[in-house]
Amino acid sequence: MKFIILAAIVAVAAAADYAPKYEAPKYEAPKYEAKYEEVTYAPQPYSFGYDVQDKESYNDFEHNEKSDYNVVTGSYRVALPDGRTQIVTYKADAYGYTADVKYEGEAKYPEYVEKQYKAASYPAPAYSAPAYSAPAYSAPGYPAPAYPKY
Repeated sequence: MKFIILAAIVAVAAAADYAPKYEAPKYEAPKYEAKYEEVTYAPQPYSFGYDVQDKESYNDFEHNEKSDYNVVTGSYRVALPDGRTQIVTYKADAYGYTADVKYEGEAKYPEYVEKQYKAASYPAPAYSAPAYSAPAYSAPGYPAPAYPKY
């Protein structure tokens, strides 16, 4: 027994000497130098507009915008759910963004009518007695354990 314990201690000590040793990998510094240059473009004049009228989804809006080299002007119109139309006219230039908001039409809200429910309109549920009998459990039929005597 002592021999086995002594052999195990010697094996553990010998294994510690042969543990693999790793060195951190060495990398060379990159030989190129990344340069970032921001690309700037000269301002370009543009003009666009679109209009959507979809009766099924109740979408109704339009947007128009144009720009010369320095000033952006435009407007958009949106049909609101309350029946009004919101019209926004805007201008953006070196002094900032200026918007003029107007509304056309009058807001219309449907009058809320609370629904009246009558309890007499539904018959009371009628439950019949269950068609099955209640479960009956009998005592287990196995005998009590008997231990042999030695």
